[in-house]
Amino acid sequence: MPELPEVEVICQGLRPHLVGRVVIDVQASGKPLRHLAPLAAMQEMLGGKRVKTVSRRAKYLLIAFDDETLLIIHLGMTGNVGLFSQTAPVKVHDHVRWQLENGYELRLHDSRRFGGVWLLSAEQAEARESGFFAATGLEPFSLGCTPAHLMSLAAKRNQPVKTFLMDGKAVAGIGNIYANEALFAAGIHPARPASTLRKRDWQQLLFLIRSILSQAICCGGSTISDFINASGESGYFQMNFQVYNRKGGPCSRCGAAIEKIVITGRATYFCPRCQKESKAHPVHI
Repeated sequence: MPELPEVEVICQGLRPHLVGRVVIDVQASGKPLRHLAPLAAMQEMLGGKRVKTVSRRAKYLLIAFDDETLLIIHLGMTGNVGLFSQTAPVKVHDHVRWQLENGYELRLHDSRRFGGVWLLSAEQAEARESGFFAATGLEPFSLGCTPAHLMSLAAKRNQPVKTFLMDGKAVAGIGNIYANEALFAAGIHPARPASTLRKRDWQQLLFLIRSILSQAICCGGSTISDFINASGESGYFQMNFQVYNRKGGPCSRCGAAIEKIVITGRATYFCPRCQKESKAHPVHI
C-alpha cells in the first residue's frame, strides 16, 4: 500500500500539471471501488471547475477546486494515478478518468479496487478536519506532532510500538514499511509495548521517522507491488531498506540475520541483536 512518501511524491508530481486545469467531464468503468463517489455527482459538481490546489493529508490525495469543492483519493493497496492523453488506450483497471480541457486526463488505475474516491462540498471541505479526517492523527512533520504528544497518546497503550505507529489515529501516514525501518534505526524492538517508551525514545524515534520519510520522498518513494508515481516512474527508496523484506539477510550494523515475525497481522522485520526487547538506547542512522 502506498504510504505517506509515495502519496507525497504523486502529489508533487501532479501539482504543476493539474493546478489551473479545468475538468470538463468524468468517466468511470462502472466497477466498484472500496468507496466511489457517485459518477453523476462528480460530473455535476466538477464539470467546468478549475483545480486550485493539489495537496496530501495522511495517505490521501486532495484536489481542491476554485469553488472549494474537494476531491479526495485514496490509492488502496495497488492504486496509482497519473496524467495521460485522452487518446491513450484506456486500460482494464483504469476505473475513474477526470478529463481536462487541455486534452489530458487524470486516471485512477487500481487492479484490486481497494482504493476510494470521495467528493466533499465546500462546506464539508471546510470542516474536513472535524469531519472526514476527524479520526486521523497529526502529520508526522507537523509542529504539533511532538515527542510529548506521542508519549501522551501511548501512555496507556500496551500494544506493540509498531502497531501504535501504524495507527492512523495516533500519527498519520506511517505504514508497515516505514514503521519497520524507523524502529530498526532507533534500535527499538517492534513488539515492545508503546507505553514503555521513555521521553528520549520518542525524541529519537520521531527524529528518525521524519528523516526516513524525507529520504523516501527524495528517492521518489518505494517500489513495492504496483506503486508508480505520477510521471510513470518507479521510486527507489527500497534500495535503502535496512530490514524490510530482508528476512535472513545480514544486518547492516552487526551482521546478525534479519528475522521476520507477524505483529497485528503484518509482516514485521527486525534485527534480534540491535533491537533486543530490553534495549532502550537508540541507534543513529
